[in-house]
Amino acid sequence: MRPRIGTTLAVGLGTTMSLAPSLLPRTSSAQAMVTGLLVVVALAVAGVLRFALRRFHINGRPNQFRAPLLGLTTVAVLGMVAHATHWQNRLRMAMGTALIGPDYWLRWGLVSVVIVGVFVAIARASGLFVRKLGWARGIAVCVAAASVLYLIGVPAVVDWRRNAYAAANATIDPALVRPVSYARSGSAESAISWTSLGAEGRKFVTGAPAGPIRVYVGLDSAPDLDSRVALAIRELERSGGFERSNIVLAVPTGSGWIDANAVGGFYERFGGDVALVGMQYSYAPSWVSFVFGRDGAVAYARALFNAVERRVGTLDHKPKLYVYGQSLGALGGSSIFADDADQDRRTCATLWAGPPAGQVHRAGATVLANSSDPVVHWSPSLLWRAPELRGVRVDAPVPQWLPVISFLQTSADLLAALNAPPGHGHRYGTDQGTAMGTC
Repeated sequence: MRPRIGTTLAVGLGTTMSLAPSLLPRTSSAQAMVTGLLVVVALAVAGVLRFALRRFHINGRPNQFRAPLLGLTTVAVLGMVAHATHWQNRLRMAMGTALIGPDYWLRWGLVSVVIVGVFVAIARASGLFVRKLGWARGIAVCVAAASVLYLIGVPAVVDWRRNAYAAANATIDPALVRPVSYARSGSAESAISWTSLGAEGRKFVTGAPAGPIRVYVGLDSAPDLDSRVALAIRELERSGGFERSNIVLAVPTGSGWIDANAVGGFYERFGGDVALVGMQYSYAPSWVSFVFGRDGAVAYARALFNAVERRVGTLDHKPKLYVYGQSLGALGGSSIFADDADQDRRTCATLWAGPPAGQVHRAGATVLANSSDPVVHWSPSLLWRAPELRGVRVDAPVPQWLPVISFLQTSADLLAALNAPPGHGHRYGTDQGTAMGTC
């Protein structure tokens, strides 16, 4: 039995949209997830349109077009598969990863069919349930279920994720050894306990090379923002940070991560004559903090920088101040300065790596942005206009912008932005330190 015209169009449209060029290489399962979800959405839209047409007694009988349309759609999908193979292999060649072959598409097809099948089965079971109850009762049950989900289910999920992030932050990696150097937070001489640093803070203070002073304040290191800032200043004083010629305020990403490549770059740039200071403002990953709590990055970056700036102003030997941030950290770092002139006056130099699209002050700052980094592209405006890619470094083929489709593809790429090879996607190297400007 040939499928309905609406079903054929929905499956064909959802599949071809999902196979449009992406910024990053995808695994077959990741591509199948994108395809399956877009096909499900397209089928839902087709179902709504079919219901509306029947409601208004618009019911043509174009059955003679079913076979030709099915054939044309099949050819179109196969053409998109061939084009997607070419594009994915172009990305892989640019990034030095293994090329894909027919087995990739076999796995993609099987997983896509399973995803669509599960959603269709759920939709049909729900429809049968509503028909048995009757439309009035069915709608009442749906409203009640939605209310329970909103009032109980959503808060429960939020609490569950928040607790999961907090638990991950508290988990101590047995491979990390508490620092013995007085120049590191979390050491025996430090007023900041090893356990309070958080997972990313412990990685930061134990990392190589040994030369730079590393001060880090975790969310659990003190009860509120003001006390955390005061603790960071005391740690810089205790460790000798203000005696170094250079101080770099490193604004972390959402979970508190400071890229070890950036630290290595600062060591190449300044040798051991540098103190690095960071302060955690969230347990959650950057994308969660960006969507639901970016104000934390802004408030913490401003408070810490202002305190360090005031303390440096009281010294006879005044270290040079630098600000560095990657991803959400770039947004937080940029927010310190009211305007570009303020930035030039208050710092020696600033550097933003992989900044969210349109979210940072660029003038006067060094900006590192890979063309394959979805964070650099993603914005709601991507739905209706091409991204502003001024100053990006082209590290891989850049897909042509398409309304709506580019937004969907870039949103999917965000989930794998850190899985790219070094120097691609949202992964940056030691040039995060070495490319920092001068006074």
